[in-house]
Parts: sequence; C-alpha cells; structure tokens
Amino acid sequence: MLTNLYKFELLIFNIMRLDEDYVKKTGTIVILIVLMVLSFLIVKPLLLSIIMGLILAFLFSPIYDWFNKHTKSKNLSALIICILLLTLIIIPLWFLTPMIIDQSIRIYSSAQQIDFITPLKNFFPDFFASEQFSSEIGSTLYSFVNKITSSLMESFSKLILNFPTILLQLLVVFFVLFFVLRDKENLVKYIQSLLPFSKDIEKKLFKSSRDMTISVLYGQVLIGIIQGIIAGIGFFIFKVPNALLLTIFAAIAGIFPIIGTALVWVPVAIYLILAGNSLPALGVAIFGIISSLMENIIKPAFVSKRTNMNTSLVLIGMIGGIMLFGLLGLVLGPLILAYLLIILELYRKKGEPSVFVQENS
Repeated sequence: MLTNLYKFELLIFNIMRLDEDYVKKTGTIVILIVLMVLSFLIVKPLLLSIIMGLILAFLFSPIYDWFNKHTKSKNLSALIICILLLTLIIIPLWFLTPMIIDQSIRIYSSAQQIDFITPLKNFFPDFFASEQFSSEIGSTLYSFVNKITSSLMESFSKLILNFPTILLQLLVVFFVLFFVLRDKENLVKYIQSLLPFSKDIEKKLFKSSRDMTISVLYGQVLIGIIQGIIAGIGFFIFKVPNALLLTIFAAIAGIFPIIGTALVWVPVAIYLILAGNSLPALGVAIFGIISSLMENIIKPAFVSKRTNMNTSLVLIGMIGGIMLFGLLGLVLGPLILAYLLIILELYRKKGEPSVFVQENS
C-alpha cells in the first residue's frame, strides 16, 4: 500500500517537474521571439545601411588584409579603409553633384520641348502617313519621357530634403564597415556557431557563399560599372549633351545582365543620327560595342573556377530587388537568390545536373 502511494507521489512529482520545465522552455521561447521582433523593428530603418556596410566590408576585405599585413594593427587598417572610402565618396559628390543637378534640369526642360514626330516622319514617311496615328505616337512618347524626367527631378528633390537622414545612414554604413573589417574572423566564427549544419556542410556553405558573392559583386556589378564608364568616355569624347548623367545611367544599366549598356548608348546613337550627327553617332556606337564586349574579356578573370549563378536568375533578382529595396536591390536581389540556391544545392541529389548554379572550370 505504502509502496503504491510512494509510486503515485513520484509520478505526480515527475509530471509537475515536466510541466515546470515545459513552462520554462515555453517562456524562454516567447521572450526570445518578442526580443527578436523588437530588435528587428529597431534595426529595420537601418537594415539597408547595415547590409551596405557588410557588402563594402566584403569588397574592401583584400585591401584591408594588405594594410593589416603592413601596419600590424586591425584598428588602424580598418580606419584607413574607411577614410579612403569616405574620400572616394565625398570628393566626386562635391564636384559632380552640381553638374548632375544642372544636367537633370536641362534634360527635364528639353523633354518639354522635344519634337519626336518630325524626325520619325523623315525616316519612316509611310509608317507615319496618318496624322492621327502620328499625333497619338507623339503624345505617348512625350508622356513616357516626361514621366521619366519628372521622376528623376523628384528623386533629386528627395535626396536634398532627406539629407540629414542620409547622413545618419552613411554613419551607420561606416560604423558597420569598420567593425566588420576589424572583427571579421570572430564574426565568421560566431555565425558558424549559430548554424545548424555539420562542419563539412558549413565549409561548403561558406566557400560557395564566398564564390557566389564574388561572382555577383565583381563579375556583375563591378564589371557593369566599368562598362558604363567606357560607354561614358564615348559620350564625353563626342560631346554628347548631358554626358555625365548618361554615363551614370550607362553604369547602372551595365550592371544588368543581358540588357547592359546598350540600353543607354543605342538610344543616344539613334538620337544623334536623327539630329544629323552621323560621326558622333558612329563614335558612340563604337565605344558602346567595346563596353559590351568588355564583359567577355574581363569577367572570366573574376569568376573563373568559381560558383556562378544562371544569368536569367541574376536579372530576375536585380529587377525584383529594385522593386523591394530600391537601387541597392541591384546587389541584394541576386545575392538573396544566390544564398537560397547554395543551401538547396547542398541538399539536392548531386547526381542530377545543376540548372541554376554552375561550377566554372
């Protein structure tokens, strides 16, 4: 009798202990979730600035390593990188911002007065024989160009109005850049300690992530900017109006795979032909073609023997990234898709051929 009573009390005690452990674990999880949500809400306004700092830290990591090798000081090396980068941003902005604003105003003013139909009628008289059709096409082109130029002016106005906020965001970017460069080894070890993967998978994950990031940042973004600059040299040499703004557009367009700088230099060349400037049009076209060919010359040097993502996915990532994150989405979109594909690649059947990720040899 006493033995049965003792067993019953022991059972009750174990149940209460289990309930207590369950309550503690549940309470811990709830507190953790609440803190994570609150932390996200705090970080959310600065999330893109933090990501930008991480991207810059990755890009400038080789230069930091070189300085650290010679200075033997992590703090000094990271500070030098921050000062150099800040100088590279401030000096061009100081000299180029007035020119960009001036050229934007010129383009906006010209768009209000430009005659689209007369040059088209001269080149395609049969196609634009109907006055009603010509009027509708002219109205559509005018609305399209006017919308683009108005958006451009609105963007510059927002930049000026939001300058204090932009300054604070830049401050966060450089703080993140400094601390990530200085403590990158410890940061990597900390991330590894949080990952729920085996050591072998961790190693493959970090290698694939590094290769894919290099492929996107260097192979697509950096080369795209170089292509835009080459096309821009043609704009300046042949004295194309608003050459600086067109160069910036060409550099942005160059980042997009498939599309490339042709999105800018082809319309410019057509405009010059319609205006009767055949020689400048030919010169712009030559520089444009050279800029397009540079991808096949320079890109292999950056992405050779590295994991590479399917071009169509890069384009989808960039377009979706712009819609979600703005201009920074050009980089974030492809990287987010890339990291998802890397994790999927680690678990899929290796016997099947890869569709979205290719190992360059």
